[in-house]
Amino acid sequence: MFNSSNSRKNRQPSGPADTSLIARGTTIRGDIRFTGTLHLDGQVEGAVLADAGSNAILTVSEVGRVVGDIRVPHAVIDGSVVGNIHVTDRLELAAQARIQGDISYAVLEMAAGAQVNGKFSHQGGTEAQRQLGAPEDEASVGALAAEA
Repeated sequence: MFNSSNSRKNRQPSGPADTSLIARGTTIRGDIRFTGTLHLDGQVEGAVLADAGSNAILTVSEVGRVVGDIRVPHAVIDGSVVGNIHVTDRLELAAQARIQGDISYAVLEMAAGAQVNGKFSHQGGTEAQRQLGAPEDEASVGALAAEA
């Protein structure tokens, strides 16, 4: 009943929707390579790498810590990272994020309170960058300011 061979045959292979958790109080020494979603409440001393071509997501909670480089398509960081971060898609830095290292990103969202001690480097795609136009004259700028 509990050890049925049919239950093993019907089991779906792991896919990109799978989530792995490194719990609070857990320390992993060495590099981690993953697909799907990795949620970190513990500590990793080594690189955190998404498999090439994956749609992986790394989440580092406010109690999570990475001492090593991060290379993923998408990351949400609210904890501590000592190392360089390379995100090919979207990086979200929440209010408790503390980063010591350089950041490479395509899209960045940074909340008030997040702290970064390092360089930012935008890795743009083929999209044309928008430029803000200059105001027509000072009178229209003053009028807009007075309305606000």
